[in-house]
Amino acid sequence: MKQKMYSWEECMKLREIQSLRQLIHPNIVKLKEVIRENDELHMVFEMMEANLYEFMKSRVRPLPESKTRNIMFQTMQGLHFVHKTGYFHRDMKPENVLISGDTVKLADFGLARQIRARPPFTDYVSTRWYRAPEVLLRSSTYNSPIDIWACGGIMAELYTLRPLFPGSSESDELYKICSVLGTPTTSSWPDGFKLASQINYRFPQFVPTKLETLVPQSNADGIGIMLAMMAWDPAKRPSTAQVLKHPYFEVALSESQQNPGSQLPHLPDLG
Repeated sequence: MKQKMYSWEECMKLREIQSLRQLIHPNIVKLKEVIRENDELHMVFEMMEANLYEFMKSRVRPLPESKTRNIMFQTMQGLHFVHKTGYFHRDMKPENVLISGDTVKLADFGLARQIRARPPFTDYVSTRWYRAPEVLLRSSTYNSPIDIWACGGIMAELYTLRPLFPGSSESDELYKICSVLGTPTTSSWPDGFKLASQINYRFPQFVPTKLETLVPQSNADGIGIMLAMMAWDPAKRPSTAQVLKHPYFEVALSESQQNPGSQLPHLPDLG
């Protein structure tokens, strides 16, 4: 870690260490050891082969749908545990999803916040291309649905090997989201219009582009779950438990039950 640490107490107060001590799950990267030497802090993690960004960049051909489904299933399992434990990640992006063979693990909890933590959260969060619209519109009360939004973008990218919303600035990011999803309406997202008026932002006018034409590699269930995860209104996005129960993942579950040695852990209690 860059900053100097002058005591163990200081180390243990670090948000990443606090969250990782609680987040023990097969789809979350393991913190093996914390070493403090000469006021320098070293965090030792289990070894993983690559992050999802590197993995996608090295691909020449699209991934088979079963592989995309498996990666998303494990990502959502890890995220479900994060949310259930009372945290949200705040920086979901391909670089923070690690992969080794068929195993997928979430990493980098430096920005993780407790769901019950008190807003406002005003500091910089998440790489722009995966940033939810409420964050782009400067909401100070966002919560776990921002992770769901990011996963929708990651899933589309696994299919096409290209980011879905590669905005060059915050306003360009919103422009690109509108060009794909269509402009929100005051009835579909009243809070969004309140946020926009507070910063004098006007949504550009677009009709939606069919996601099927942008992500032709996906089946209908995949398109359905991506659209749900990328609902403009965060209150309308599904929870991790609802995502995992979506028909899109039923194949993944039946595959893992037929082959108990596969890397798809059984669903935890989704209560």
